[in-house]
Amino acid sequence: MAYWEFKGRELVNCSCDYGCNCQFNGLPDKGHCWAVAGIVIDEGHHGDTRLDGLKIGAVFKWPGAIHEGNGEALAFVDERADDAQREALLKIMTGQDTDPFATMFAVYASTVTNMHEPVFTAIHFEVDPDARRARLSIPGYVETTGEPIRNKVSGAESRAQIVLPVGFEYAVADIGSASSSVSQTMPLEMKDSYGQFAHLHLSSRGVVRA
Repeated sequence: MAYWEFKGRELVNCSCDYGCNCQFNGLPDKGHCWAVAGIVIDEGHHGDTRLDGLKIGAVFKWPGAIHEGNGEALAFVDERADDAQREALLKIMTGQDTDPFATMFAVYASTVTNMHEPVFTAIHFEVDPDARRARLSIPGYVETTGEPIRNKVSGAESRAQIVLPVGFEYAVADIGSASSSVSQTMPLEMKDSYGQFAHLHLSSRGVVRA
């Protein structure tokens, strides 16, 4: 098993209300779970293959709760990646070269029964987790925006965090609002639903903690 590790930043938009019941071992509030994710790898490697600056994305649909399975997924890989980098990123994203259930990649892959062929394409992704702002554009497929939650009375930005001391994706995530439109292969629409902004530090063994 090749060891991998990276530091990066993510935005995840899912169909649940702010907070996302999954983060608290609950069931999805709409009965199903849909999600769109974007990650930029600021620095990282898979074995001897460097991954610095590359971007990945994914769309997921589960008919019920994630742990009930029967999920559908579509992966996007930065078109700038060479053959070795593409292979490395797909191994990471599908839970290979990873301790059992050590990362969200491995957990989610175990629940997917319909994995579409990956798409190698341009991924435009900018994210500032601390400001709770992001934009993900995968032309022809995905458009996602993320912003802070707003106070319903004053309109002021509201900040909330989820802390998972033994989670498999992040240690701390800032929660915001996000909207997504996916136009082909796995079409979906989400408006002003759960947005998760996080700094990631992951490896083959799980979340790397200070």
